[in-house]
Amino acid sequence: MSGRPLDVLEASLGDRVIVRLKSGDEYDGDLAGYDQHMNLVLEDVTIATDAVSGSESADDGESIEDTTIIRGDNVVSITP
Repeated sequence: MSGRPLDVLEASLGDRVIVRLKSGDEYDGDLAGYDQHMNLVLEDVTIATDAVSGSESADDGESIEDTTIIRGDNVVSITP
């Protein structure tokens, strides 16, 4: 796999990824699409809010969404 960011995203299409945002929230979902600005489309998403504070409980700040679009400016990291 190439080390270029868009090549890594291309190789990860259809796979599960974890996206961490500036707010500390983490989105765990299937990467359905992206663009050159790293705007992301995730499907079957689990959102863990306040992940930075270390909350582990499934009932504490967690929700499930069908499709989520994340603006690239908010992304801190993407883990394939």
